[in-house]
Amino acid sequence: MRTAVVVGAGVGGLAAAGALARAGWKVTLLERDDRLRPGRAALVLWPNGIRALRALGLAGGLDGISTPVPSAGIRRPDGTWLVQPGVSEVESPPVVVHREDLHDAFIAGLGDQVDVRGGIEVQSARVRRDRPAVGDGRVMFEADLVVAADGPDSAIRRRLAAASTFASAGFAAWRAVIPWYRAPELPADVALHGETIGGGQRFVYASLGERGSAGGSTRGGIYWVATVPGALRPEPAAGQLALLRRWFAGWHAPIAQLLATTEADDLVQEPIGELTPLPEAFGVPCGPGGYALIGDAAHAMPHHLAQGASLALEDVATLQTVLVGGVTGGTLGPALVEYGRLRRARILRVLQHSKKAAAVLQTRGRLAASIARVNPRTLDRAAAASTEWAGPTG
Repeated sequence: MRTAVVVGAGVGGLAAAGALARAGWKVTLLERDDRLRPGRAALVLWPNGIRALRALGLAGGLDGISTPVPSAGIRRPDGTWLVQPGVSEVESPPVVVHREDLHDAFIAGLGDQVDVRGGIEVQSARVRRDRPAVGDGRVMFEADLVVAADGPDSAIRRRLAAASTFASAGFAAWRAVIPWYRAPELPADVALHGETIGGGQRFVYASLGERGSAGGSTRGGIYWVATVPGALRPEPAAGQLALLRRWFAGWHAPIAQLLATTEADDLVQEPIGELTPLPEAFGVPCGPGGYALIGDAAHAMPHHLAQGASLALEDVATLQTVLVGGVTGGTLGPALVEYGRLRRARILRVLQHSKKAAAVLQTRGRLAASIARVNPRTLDRAAAASTEWAGPTG
């Protein structure tokens, strides 16, 4: 039986551990927290991410835990239209799903072949002629395959691709879910989802289901993401929330109402940045086995297109496919090289579209509106192009 060590229990790590276990591998999942915890708030899955879930056999219950987010246009802070609502170029709308619900689905897919080890922070990786191994300074974990899903500051990537570092994009972002019992009642003429940009700031919100549909659960509600120029804020969450309310004061409804009903404990602050340069290889042979970088460990990028989770799932679906069909002569090397070839080419295309979106979203002052007038559907076209992923082999 082949063995794998998966480092990191986020979206990509859980999906990879489950996929390998279902394919007959003996899997050890290492997580630095003392136990597996769901990420907070919610996330967006685009059509490419949903296709990846189907390829992994994990899309069966998605309809019950996700809410479609149709195109609603883009407004300026005063509520006037920058891009009118209309037919989107994206083949089908993305969906928003609470991270706890997605976490539960992935946990259910782990099966009994996954040995979960909490409280282990991987600090080193062995790259020699023998089998790959990672360690936390006390114990080394050896396997045929090591999957690095340990985020943008990945210790494994630092060993495999030392030149690639996570660089701030000069922006910070906050996410929150306001549970239905606390969420404001929106006027009938206010959509349940929307996007507003101005002065380098951005506010996006979407409904997680319908009010009352979650019963006693707190997982339904209104999800929002706010992006502002600057570095991560050092203040406690209550201070950060006060700043957000001030920065977005005067923006059209329901932005002020959403921030007013958000509590400090709802808030999740995140850095915005990217890996520069992109690693030359996402799959690295090592002896008869090797390493695979997935998710932010391989290609962290600004969240302009909200593709982080979807790209990580693409990585896992592609890795699963090449391992099933590309292992020759008892070595994983050719399959890992093919994985890297497929994924790096795909990521380079998405990065190009992300930079086009950044031209609108990150430009401040009057120039931002000027750019949007020249090509008012830049964001929609970039989003549509980024979803064009045919499947694990292309």
